[in-house]
Amino acid sequence: MSEYVDEFPALVESLFQVPDLGKLGISQASHPPRFLMLYGSLRERSYSHLLTLEAARLLRAMGGEVKVFDPTGLPLVDSVPDSHAKVQELRELAMWAEGMVWTSPERHGAMTGLLKTQIDWIPLSEGAVRPTQGKTLAVMQVCGGSQSFNAVNQMRILGRWMRMITIPNQSSVAKAFTEFEEDGRMKPSAFYDRVVDVMEELYKFTLLTRNVSSYLTDRYSERKESAEALSKRVNQRSI
Repeated sequence: MSEYVDEFPALVESLFQVPDLGKLGISQASHPPRFLMLYGSLRERSYSHLLTLEAARLLRAMGGEVKVFDPTGLPLVDSVPDSHAKVQELRELAMWAEGMVWTSPERHGAMTGLLKTQIDWIPLSEGAVRPTQGKTLAVMQVCGGSQSFNAVNQMRILGRWMRMITIPNQSSVAKAFTEFEEDGRMKPSAFYDRVVDVMEELYKFTLLTRNVSSYLTDRYSERKESAEALSKRVNQRSI
């Protein structure tokens, strides 16, 4: 780096890092990959819930540990203190998870308020810990009519904002009311095959990244901010 320093006068050379593939050695963790599932409807027969449960079965069959959050009783954001029991439950699950699945109906061309409320209750940072940064994410939606992608596209924006590794594949199930049996199981179809693809890809990305997510999300700007804060504290103590 030193031979190029004159080309980057705004750069703090000591904090700049050349990516090192040697730091990406993948080792087996001591526990199965952990997944949190969120869905966006409280209807008695909620197709986003049924799709979530189908995806959860697949992740468990692959060897994952899965928890599905029940949003019943979760209040609107900022309407209650963070100490509310449902808020704490959701945040603890977000901290526990190494990957997430967000599934929403498309309502008025967008994700539902219920799904957005769940995401909004998860902070970008909690003390020195970031509940979502570097964790994997898969997004899915169910449609009442023809296939569309408005909800998954919105959730992708949110995933990036939450600093998550949002996998390339996604699922959008058209006319969801025709795709499930009376017992709630999903019928064989190309839509089902896509759900299998998405969960398989999520599982693989989680295995690849969960042990190195702190390295993958290590940022020059944050190293610089930390170095400046440390320097400021040292200077204050020396006065």
